[in-house]
Amino acid sequence: MPSTQPSTVRRAANLKGLQIRYERSFLLDIKNLEVSARKSLQQFVFEEFPHFSQLQDLPEFRQLGSTAIYYRFSFDRYLISIELTGQIVKFLRVLPRPDL
Repeated sequence: MPSTQPSTVRRAANLKGLQIRYERSFLLDIKNLEVSARKSLQQFVFEEFPHFSQLQDLPEFRQLGSTAIYYRFSFDRYLISIELTGQIVKFLRVLPRPDL
């Protein structure tokens, strides 16, 4: 079966016209962050993210697993997971970046 990743990324590449949604778990993750991290993450997600022209411009943007709808990118010391379905970008989780 051919991979659908390239067409999914192309469809979602331009953020103009996409709906942005937030999973409850994502909002709870933000709420539980330390104050300084919470403020910078909120500014990025709610104010700066909608102005990105392409998802590929996000730091360390990568597909998760073999499905072409789950992706992650990094922000500061955190990993943010998103779901891309049709014209919807849904923020799923914010997790601390693992120490390697």
